[in-house]
Amino acid sequence: MTRIGAIFNPYTHSPDEFRDAVLAAESEGLPELWIWEDCFRQSAFATVGAALAWTEALRIGIGIAPMPLRNVAVTAMEIATVERQFPGRLLPGVGHGVLDWMGQVGARVASPLTLMREYVPALRGLLAGEHVTAEGRYVTLRGVRLDYPPATPPLVYAAAEGPKTLRLTGEVADGTVLDSGHTAGEYAVATTAIREARGAAGRGDGHDVVAYVVTAFGADAEARAVADVGDKPAPEERALWGDPAEVAAGARRFFDAGVDDVVLLPSSRGDIAEFYRAAAEVSRLVGTSVA
Repeated sequence: MTRIGAIFNPYTHSPDEFRDAVLAAESEGLPELWIWEDCFRQSAFATVGAALAWTEALRIGIGIAPMPLRNVAVTAMEIATVERQFPGRLLPGVGHGVLDWMGQVGARVASPLTLMREYVPALRGLLAGEHVTAEGRYVTLRGVRLDYPPATPPLVYAAAEGPKTLRLTGEVADGTVLDSGHTAGEYAVATTAIREARGAAGRGDGHDVVAYVVTAFGADAEARAVADVGDKPAPEERALWGDPAEVAAGARRFFDAGVDDVVLLPSSRGDIAEFYRAAAEVSRLVGTSVA
C-alpha cells in the first residue's frame, strides 16, 4: 500500500525541538515520522522511545542506525524493548553508517557488505524469538535468544545506495530505505534490483521500499526545494513542491517507480509544524486516491 511519511532532520532542527515536532506531527494526523542517527547528533533508540511515549498513533521510523556502532544482540534488545511497549509503531532500520564517522570511533569494518549479510539475518532471527548461532567475520552469536522478543516482529529495514547493497537488502532485509536526491527512473532501477534479488533468494513478495524525497510547501517552495537538491540535473524530477495536492500528484511518479513509502524531507527553511500539517494532508490525499 502506498503511504506518505515525513522526516525530522537533525541538521536543520535540534533535539530541543524534537518533542514539539513530534506532538505537531501527531496532532496533524501524520501517520509516520522518520529520524536517523548521524554521528554525533542524537541517538536512535532514545529518540524513538521518547517519541512513542509522547504519542498514541504516530509510527516512528529509524532510517537508519549504523550497524558498526552496536552489537547485533544489543540492537535486537533495543528494538524488542521498544516494540513490546509500543506494538506496531516502530519501523527500525540499520545501515552501513558513514565510513569516515565509523573510522572516527574505531568501528569501521573492512567489508560493510559482509557485515550487513551477517547482521540483518541475525537481527531478524533474534526478533523472531529464535535461538541464533552465527560464527561470521563480524557477527558471533552462540545460542543467543531474547527472553522477551516482540509478540510480532517488526519489519527490519536496511539502507542502500550502490547496486550491490541494493540487491543485498532484497536478499536479507524486510524493507529498504533509499536516500533523497534521485529521480523516479533511478528509483525504478533500484526497486527492480531489490525485488529481483529478493525473488532469487526465494523470499517472495512483500519487500517494503521507503524513499526520502526533498519537499517544500508554501512561499518560494520551488526555490527552496531546488536549493536543497543541489547541483544535480533536473531538480524537478528529484524533489516535490507546491501545495499538498501538487505534492500528492507528484509523489505518484515515485509510487509508480516501485516505492511503497514516500517520506517527505523538509527543505532547509520553513516551519516544521506547518510542514507536518501539509504532509499529513498529502497523506490523506494519497490515501483517498488509492482507496
